[in-house]
Amino acid sequence: MTKDDHMAFEAALSARAEQVEALLRRLLGTPRLAGEISRPERLLAAMRHGVLNGGKRLRPFLVLESATLFSADGDAALRVAAALECVHCYSLIHDDLPAMDDDDLRRGQPTVHRAFDEAAAILAGDALLTLAFDILADEATPLPAERRAALVLMLARAAGLGGMAGGQMLDLDAGRDRPDEAGIITLQAMKTGALIRFACEAGAVLAGAPAAECERLAEFGSAIGLAFQLADDLLDLTADAGTLGKATGKDAAAGKATLVALHGERWARKQLDGLVGQASALLEPFGERAALLRAAASFIATRDS
Repeated sequence: MTKDDHMAFEAALSARAEQVEALLRRLLGTPRLAGEISRPERLLAAMRHGVLNGGKRLRPFLVLESATLFSADGDAALRVAAALECVHCYSLIHDDLPAMDDDDLRRGQPTVHRAFDEAAAILAGDALLTLAFDILADEATPLPAERRAALVLMLARAAGLGGMAGGQMLDLDAGRDRPDEAGIITLQAMKTGALIRFACEAGAVLAGAPAAECERLAEFGSAIGLAFQLADDLLDLTADAGTLGKATGKDAAAGKATLVALHGERWARKQLDGLVGQASALLEPFGERAALLRAAASFIATRDS
């Protein structure tokens, strides 16, 4: 990625993050929705703490840029992006809990269970997860009902037993079970890759793109999802907590199985180069329209935070 490409990507990422943040602020406002009885102030504050705390909003960016490839409705894409970010932030809140990774920092700030308490953090995560499906199913998301239903099903599968939550379970067991390389790849495809794959495929699905194009974007998402986890494992090994905004070195200390631990840093960096090439090749049919998505793949592989 050239310097100009990098600057264009950073500007686009920042602009998309601002769009998503503005919508999330509205969605996490105090006015009740139809059918709601009340919005408890302390629960809402915990949810906001877990969501409105910075972050690159990379997954929403992938939804929005994938949707742009197919000239999708911008408001619909933005709401799908916000729904996905609610699921992602719920997963971070729960991942930080003492029973999981037991972290005190997230994005340079106290984790939700530290800023509030464990019960509030659990409920904040629960509420964000259900809010995500509220957003997708709501008629305020301007899509045909069958597309909204398809996205609800896709996100449920990506986030649940056979996706992210299942991957979290495998990760918790990995210190004891010591999975082989295939097992680690499966774990990471579920824990990290499933939501990234959803982000890329959802942009095509909400636009009503042909099935072959939806699958192409899904494959792109799978490639950059694996790259994201490889880069994350490298950062845990090489970055400092101040730069990363969370504790580092915990995977090695806990004896967690990662591809970096299995094969080493040099191998991982070579794999990252190959995954970026694979991702870029999948986008070739879209030409320059996919320039920002190609830049996203490079960013994911080379990020330092």
